[in-house]
Amino acid sequence: MTTPHVDSVKTYAAVWIALLLMTGLTTGVAYIDLGAFSVVIALTIAACKMALVALFFMHVRHSTKLTKLVVLGGLLWLAILLSLTMADFATRGWLGA
Repeated sequence: MTTPHVDSVKTYAAVWIALLLMTGLTTGVAYIDLGAFSVVIALTIAACKMALVALFFMHVRHSTKLTKLVVLGGLLWLAILLSLTMADFATRGWLGA
């Protein structure tokens, strides 16, 4: 039986502060008109926050290879769904209906 890995309180506090800063950055960017890049920047910040939560609070970085494979499968599925949604959105005006 393996012993579980425990991170220090300092590590959790640093990740929590980083998440708070990124949340503030997301709010700040929402007030700036960046055109089409607003969604891209918001999704990039959200992906960074998701990675921090998964790696540190869900302990994926200390998990088995199977757990990491399942997480990568979920991310691949998310990428497929996002790309299909963007393809639908980009081609809506092609028929002129």
